[in-house]
Amino acid sequence: MLKYEWIYSQLLTQIQTGTLQSGAKLPSIRQLSLQYSCSKSTILTSLKKLEDQHLIYALPKSGHYVVDHQLPLQPQVQDHIDFATSSPSWHAFPYQDFQHCLNKAIDTYQADLFRYGTSQGLPSLIKEAKKLLTNYQVFTKEENIFITSGVQQSLSLLSIMPFPNGRSTILVEQPSYHLYMDYLKTYGIPAIGIKRTTDGINLYELERIFNSYDIKFFYTMPRLHNPLGTSYSKQEKDMIRQLAYQYHVYIVEDDYLADFEQNSKIDPIYTDDTQQHVIYLKSFSKIMFPGLRIGLAVLPEVFIQTFRQFKNTTDIDSSMISQAALELYLKSGMFERYQKKVSESYAIRANRLQQSITAHLAKFKASKEICMHSHIILPRQVNIDKLIQHLKQSNILLDSINRNYLEGFFHERMLKLNVSNVEESKIDVGIKEISLSLNDPNNYF
Repeated sequence: MLKYEWIYSQLLTQIQTGTLQSGAKLPSIRQLSLQYSCSKSTILTSLKKLEDQHLIYALPKSGHYVVDHQLPLQPQVQDHIDFATSSPSWHAFPYQDFQHCLNKAIDTYQADLFRYGTSQGLPSLIKEAKKLLTNYQVFTKEENIFITSGVQQSLSLLSIMPFPNGRSTILVEQPSYHLYMDYLKTYGIPAIGIKRTTDGINLYELERIFNSYDIKFFYTMPRLHNPLGTSYSKQEKDMIRQLAYQYHVYIVEDDYLADFEQNSKIDPIYTDDTQQHVIYLKSFSKIMFPGLRIGLAVLPEVFIQTFRQFKNTTDIDSSMISQAALELYLKSGMFERYQKKVSESYAIRANRLQQSITAHLAKFKASKEICMHSHIILPRQVNIDKLIQHLKQSNILLDSINRNYLEGFFHERMLKLNVSNVEESKIDVGIKEISLSLNDPNNYF
């Protein structure tokens, strides 16, 4: 072992064991060189390695201080199979690449960090976002793009701000995004539901609702719906859009899994919108990480001023650091390379999930699409809560469907399955265990 590496390991041990705690000052370079009988340059090399790991920092004319005693977490071998969590695998993200972008963003935008931005977002990020959106067949002008603190902020603002049609009731698919359902229930926003299944929605029922109620907008996930894992056909999307035009209803399209689409010929509803009735929402939470808190909203002209006003009273601007780092991540080509890699990885898991459902749960109705999440419809006699608790004892984690529905809406007897956090080799094991539990009469009423 080289001398500088040995000295580094000695200092690292002192930091990790708490001998040198957060905020503690290290001995001077001169003291360390005497202590370890080496040159000052050797000490500087050791300290540089600690700095690169963000364990210490240098204060000019003062010395080196401990930032934190913790090293980055390492992936742990999980003894459970998690079909409940929908967040991406945290250890799969190339943190060092994004860390370069964070550091560069701080250097580049030092002055901007000390003043408020604009409610629309960082102009240079909007420019990169416009380019990115073309990959999803979303063509728009920069002035129509808003950077938001995730899709949740977009949905919150759209739910409370006035719309040109002067209406107040929101129509949502049932089931739907659980956090938005929580929002509607918590704030008492007028909302009604329309049933969506593996077969889609009843378009006659959609027209009846558009015609009978004061629908402000229809919130929908046309592509790889959460939690169903299904997508609308081109014909269904065209019909939904035409009905929206006919009854002057706006569409809020949540395209949160656009990055994982395997068929390049599938376009969002927004692509063919000729009458500016579609609001397009894009999230980076699934492709990158939820903590980034960055989303995109593409708005028709008529919404721009109102959305800006409401957003300005909410947070003035989304995190400048996150925006600047994401801009560099997009512009450098890092995002494109990462998106291709992680999309391929998730496609493998999605295929394995579908194969396992076909092999072990064929008697239950389920989605046939290749998606990271899917579901099975259970017979009435199955006690779902009891089943989930039973499987938890076998280290199989599942989540209830209840939060995906509005209050009072009929709950489908559905078991959600998500492989975002399941190793490929464990997917079949977990699905087989679910199948065995469903064949156990103790799990029935």
